[in-house]
Amino acid sequence: MVFTLRHSKYRHIFADTPKPEHCFTGFRLCTVTGEQQYIKASAKYFALSLVGGGGPVSICRHDRPGRFERGKSPILSGHTGAVLDFEWNPFDDSMLATASEDTTIKIWTIPDDWEPTDANGNSTTGEDITESLVDLVGHKKKVTLIRFNPTVDNVLASTSSDMSVKVWDIQKAEVINSFDDMGDLTHDLVWDFRGDNYAASAKDKLVRFMDGRTGKVTNTISAHDGVKSVKLSYMGESGKFLTVGSSKQASREMKLWDLANTSKPIYSEKIDNASGVLVPLYDNDSQVLYLCGKGDGIIRPYEFEDTATPLHRLNDGYRSTTPTRGVCLVPKRGNDIMNCETARLLKLTNSQGVHPLSFIVPRKSDAFQDDIFPDCPSLAPAHEVEEWLEGSSKVPITMSLNPALQASPSKRHLGIKKTFTVRTVAQVEKELKEANARIKYLEEKLQASSIEY
Repeated sequence: MVFTLRHSKYRHIFADTPKPEHCFTGFRLCTVTGEQQYIKASAKYFALSLVGGGGPVSICRHDRPGRFERGKSPILSGHTGAVLDFEWNPFDDSMLATASEDTTIKIWTIPDDWEPTDANGNSTTGEDITESLVDLVGHKKKVTLIRFNPTVDNVLASTSSDMSVKVWDIQKAEVINSFDDMGDLTHDLVWDFRGDNYAASAKDKLVRFMDGRTGKVTNTISAHDGVKSVKLSYMGESGKFLTVGSSKQASREMKLWDLANTSKPIYSEKIDNASGVLVPLYDNDSQVLYLCGKGDGIIRPYEFEDTATPLHRLNDGYRSTTPTRGVCLVPKRGNDIMNCETARLLKLTNSQGVHPLSFIVPRKSDAFQDDIFPDCPSLAPAHEVEEWLEGSSKVPITMSLNPALQASPSKRHLGIKKTFTVRTVAQVEKELKEANARIKYLEEKLQASSIEY
């Protein structure tokens, strides 16, 4: 038998433990537990939930590591219950959606001058954000998970303890469709690569595939026999679907399914016997899967290939004795490209703050490495809500990560950031008060001049 060595550009990927001066500390984390990741990031900010009244959320900048001080550093606060999940708009790095125990979803915008810590890592004073742009009201119980559509502007999916999944048009603050028969509490919710369909796993051990436009179930599978949470991920446009859960013997495992035939998995692998839930973070650009365990300190990188043996373990990945409370993947636009940082994961710990983990492919050249940095999703949506509802199906618009191209005058590869402008209730009330005062003044002038109106 001839032994062949498999070639991979990402074979030597590694991540070192970050230095203390590169970490974010001082957070008193919310004690509410659930299926959420506990931390989410855009290319500019990351968000995490804090303990306290009003559902406080800390918003930190990636380029401002340091110590957060509650009572001094500005926060986001506007809910009447704890914030359970949050999601950044993929087409606006400053727009955040929050889901709360108070049954509502709120949309916020972060000002450009937001700075909880300065360049030296010291906390700074500032005004809290208390006025949301939009409130989405429709769920009857606490909202547990929310996900933005990856290709459609201003479309958000949410799931709640009322056993429903709703798809929203956040610009109109209206429900597009609602599926009200989940059967049990939802474990995970994910959109496919084109944003046409979504999948939801639940405590009843079923994974439901649903049409994003109508909310109707198109297929179901029973993925894992164990009682642990089942997490999901679409593997790009390959037509493959990943589930991560546990077996009857409580061992953690992952399975890969062909969406064209879901009668049985095409690949299955036992991971270990640890008790924590595994969170799959898939980077579709590089086709690298990062398997992160809640409660342990190991991050396992796999490379995906659409072949008979689809998942290949790259190396030992990242190992630490500090348990992981939550983890998220930073959009590729926020990476240090010229340092060959192919992925950045933010690891949230229970007492040691947030650790940014840079996964680097070592290269000797200082030039842009186009082979390990393919085009990534840009800030431009592929289509609007109306087009999507009429049946438009498009892949995400991509951009080059080459800094030389980003510095060019045209910037056509970046796309155009399209978002909407919404006035808050306070702004509308202020404008109405000013308009009424102006009307009263003009009426008095007309009466003084004996002019009928």
